[in-house]
Order: sequence, then C-alpha cells, then structure tokens
Amino acid sequence: MFKNNLDIHFKEGIYELNIKNSVTQKVGNFYAEAPFPDYKIDDTKHTIQKIGDNNFLMKELKRFVGFNKSLLEVGSGTCQLSNYLAIGTNNKICAFDGSLQSLKLGKEFAQKNNIQNIDFVKGDIFDKIFKDGVFDFIWCNGVLHHTDNPYEAFRCIIPNLKKGGYIFVGLYNKFGRFRTKFRKYIYKFFGKKILIKLDPVLRQIPDNSQDKINAWIRDQYTHPVESTHTFDEILKWFKLNNIEFINSIPESSPFNATKKNFFEKNNEATFIERILQQFIMIFSSFGGEGGLFIFIGKKKN
Repeated sequence: MFKNNLDIHFKEGIYELNIKNSVTQKVGNFYAEAPFPDYKIDDTKHTIQKIGDNNFLMKELKRFVGFNKSLLEVGSGTCQLSNYLAIGTNNKICAFDGSLQSLKLGKEFAQKNNIQNIDFVKGDIFDKIFKDGVFDFIWCNGVLHHTDNPYEAFRCIIPNLKKGGYIFVGLYNKFGRFRTKFRKYIYKFFGKKILIKLDPVLRQIPDNSQDKINAWIRDQYTHPVESTHTFDEILKWFKLNNIEFINSIPESSPFNATKKNFFEKNNEATFIERILQQFIMIFSSFGGEGGLFIFIGKKKN
C-alpha cells in the first residue's frame, strides 16, 4: 500500500508519518481540539450501520462499492464513513487523515466493535505516500478546500486510483456557499444564539447536544483554511488528469431528470445550465447546509 523508503511509525494501530506542510498541520490541530463528527457514548456498529443506511448517498455508495474492493477515504476525520463501509464487507478500507486525535477515535470505535478491515493512516495528502494504482475507489469529500492548494492536492491522489476506478470529490461551491458566508458575519457580530436560528443543521440538533452544536459551528464558521470552487473548475481538473465525468450531486443541469443511481453516466450539461444549477443551490437545501457539491469521476483506461 505504501511507497518504499518512507519513515512510517506504527503505534496503537495507526500508521503515522510526519507532516511538514504548515497548513496541513494547522488544519490537523484545528480538528484535534474538537474532532468532527464525534461518536456518541452508546454508538455501536449497529447504530453506525443505521445512520449510514438512513443516508441515501452513503447507502448507495456502499452498495456500489460491493465486495472485495479497496477504498481510500482521504480526510476521514473520525472515520465514521470508513467504519460504515467496512461493516459487513470484506473490503479493505484505508482511513487517511492529518489529525491523529480524529483517527484515534475511529480506531477505538473499530477495535471496540471488532471491525478489522480498516487501516488508519496519519499523513499529508501532498506527500504522495501510497503506491500508484492500488485503490478501486477514492472518497475525498469536504477535504480539498481545506488545503493551501486544492488542485495540487487533487493531483496527488489521482495516481493512487486504479484504471477504471472511481473518485468522489466533494467541495464547497462558490455560489452555493453564499448563505453560509452570510451567516459567518451574523455569527461574528451577534453570536451563537442567532446563528442557531438561521442554520438549518443547527436547528435540528437538540439543545442538550452542545458538543455537536459547537463542532458544527467550528467546522462551518471558524475554520482557518477554506476555499470555494465551481463545477467548471472541477470539470477542468478531471480533463487534465484523465478522469471521465460520470455524474454530480446536485446534477450539472436543473433540467436533467433526477437519477436515483448517482453512479450512472450523465451529461456535463452546458455552461449556462451549470451556472444556473449553482445559482439555484443558494436557495436549496444544498446552500442551506453549507453549499457542498460532489463530482463523481472514473479513471480512463
């Protein structure tokens, strides 16, 4: 899995590599203070399985991955998705993150629940530590926009993907994140009470779950490193790196019939349609919950 001649330490079930990039260190330290998302005290593999199954995208992703595959989760955080994808499968999952504290939470959960098909790796996306062509799937959601060079970070992980393998890239949208950016100013000047009334995610969190409330506020409103991106920007990334566009969430055009199979080939739509769809995100649940969009690509043979 790893390239040769790397200085890797294996401690308490986690592979650790030194991180030299100052921005990656800053982001890792940020999440070390309040790992996101956290586990509940009574969480088990059954509750994590239920949470995943209740999320249509996660459930369909697990079905699509199938069995006997290898998957790299870049920016795994506390590894809830990695644990979900590992439960009940023989897939080999690699949870990769820059925060040791977050990985420890994921590892502790896996150990407590006898989940054995996950490797936990602390490292920097820019250090290119994995061998070429070893993963069938790469999931990189909500990660690249927290680096100092998102495109270069994207380029660093593409070689790890097998030919014919799938990559899932989730990023904040330049249009769709408008509401969150506006709420940042509200939070800065008026505080948490007003923010809770305006943020649709916070409104759904019970008042007695202050840790969860604070973790969401930190992630969305006080993160030290953040960038936003457009559909066309990611299409360009794909074309420059031999990645075929498969689909996007939301779909690239507001006029496309909604497909329940996210992994079915769709068209890129026109430039105007893509702009319109991103503008619509401002007013939809996508914009209300942070403006995140996902592009799905397949590495050409």
